[in-house]
Amino acid sequence: MVTSPAVVEELGNELMALGWVTDLMVAGSLATGDYIPCVSDLDLVALVDGPVDTGRQTTLAAAHHRLDSGTGTGFDLGCVYVDVEAVSDIDVQHPTWTHGQLVHRILSRITRAELVRHGYEIFGRSPRDVFPQMSDDDIRAAAHAELTGYWAWAARRPWLWLNPTIADLGLTSMARGRHSLSNGELLTKTQAIEQADAPAWLINQLLARRQGKAASSPRIPTAMIAWRDARRTVARAQQLSR
Repeated sequence: MVTSPAVVEELGNELMALGWVTDLMVAGSLATGDYIPCVSDLDLVALVDGPVDTGRQTTLAAAHHRLDSGTGTGFDLGCVYVDVEAVSDIDVQHPTWTHGQLVHRILSRITRAELVRHGYEIFGRSPRDVFPQMSDDDIRAAAHAELTGYWAWAARRPWLWLNPTIADLGLTSMARGRHSLSNGELLTKTQAIEQADAPAWLINQLLARRQGKAASSPRIPTAMIAWRDARRTVARAQQLSR
């Protein structure tokens, strides 16, 4: 039996009490066994009985604000709220609580893959009873969509990579994308860091940060390494589309 952090259980109790949230499921590093307290984000998916209208969004935002301020760890908790009737639509955007605000995003193919390959339920149904199974080719398609979507956009904007968070995320995401394209499998963030296309000194610093240790990297060299890696990886993915 998987033990979830207390803040996840607290959210589950609040959502279950609403009566219109039917299922709460775990994806991301917590599902894949790569969760590191105080480092990893918590990625959840909730299914809702009917549209998440303005009133429901206000209720959900209030619940998340309470958790963010009351536990000290809630700020790392994100959740996508999906109308159960729209589960199969991969392009529709859903209300999503992330890093202190409610935005609208799709439920990505990678998250769907994490759910059916590794996810579990806090309450309600198992992810495998809701989402269709994903073959290795489906995983490849999911990785291709990520690389040729957001990351292609980011690769055209070199100034973004001066943000250390983007540089770190890019290096791990490129490694994960390459692995999925080649093998049709998901790679955890820790495994991805070990396979990053970066010098040994930077990989060691990435691993240290992943473990919650204080380790800074030179900003401009790191940005250049990450940006170039993204440009190469995205270009290879785009070649597969032709």
